[in-house]
Amino acid sequence: MPPTPATYQPPAADEPGKAEGRSKTDWRAVADRVVATLAGIVRWVGLAFAVVLVLHVVFVIGEANQANSIVSFVADATDTLAMGFRDLFTPEDPKLAVLVNYGIAALFWLVVTAIVARIIRRVGGTD
Repeated sequence: MPPTPATYQPPAADEPGKAEGRSKTDWRAVADRVVATLAGIVRWVGLAFAVVLVLHVVFVIGEANQANSIVSFVADATDTLAMGFRDLFTPEDPKLAVLVNYGIAALFWLVVTAIVARIIRRVGGTD
């Protein structure tokens, strides 16, 4: 039943937003969600980088077929992701060299992205 002029009560002046028929947006909650999402994306990117590096280690130690497209893709991606860690240690066993150097690179990405995500949360005020 629609309100009649005799029973209609306009919204109180202390209820902002309701007088205009709009709900109030909690911008702090929106900012918190954006910051948390951004920090989560950074963490997932670091995890993805580490997984690619670990896959490369597994493929090298397991002597995977280098002509395989997946193995080739992972090997190409690790050239960039390993940065300066590729030849950090040079043991005589090449498999050990890959395990140590690319393993350190994977740990590097996990630690760095965790730190960056933490900084994002601190700057965003959600930590």
